[in-house]
Amino acid sequence: MHSRRRGSSGSERPAADDPPEWSDVDADAVEDRVVELAEEGHSPSEIGLALRDEGVQGTPVPDVKLATGKKVTEILEEHDADPEIPEDLRNLMAKAVRLRDHLQENGTDYQNKRALQNTESKIRRLIDYYRGDELDEEFSYSVDEARELI
Repeated sequence: MHSRRRGSSGSERPAADDPPEWSDVDADAVEDRVVELAEEGHSPSEIGLALRDEGVQGTPVPDVKLATGKKVTEILEEHDADPEIPEDLRNLMAKAVRLRDHLQENGTDYQNKRALQNTESKIRRLIDYYRGDELDEEFSYSVDEARELI
């Protein structure tokens, strides 16, 4: 507990150069399935979970990067199916909208007021981080825009 080292719960995956033998799927089939799931409206993390659980042609895909050599977001960018705003920013915006709705009904909930302040601070920092690359230069956060995007 006090050893200043990573414990077993924080360990990394074992290094592997090739996908496991039991998962021999075609890289093109995996890419097609990733694009198909994105067009259905799934986020990149949901796509990874679906491929892990359902698989491609009945065979589970334990790691998209091992199977194709590219991350899910890289595949989506190649096929112009990437989301408008990054997934982490979208999730924070959804959380802020939920907190605002809660505070409309419960105005004296001071813990959630503080949580909303922290969440909106994270949103503003992420917008500064993504501005120019993945977001427009003029993009700014407001609750009304967040409700429209989500």
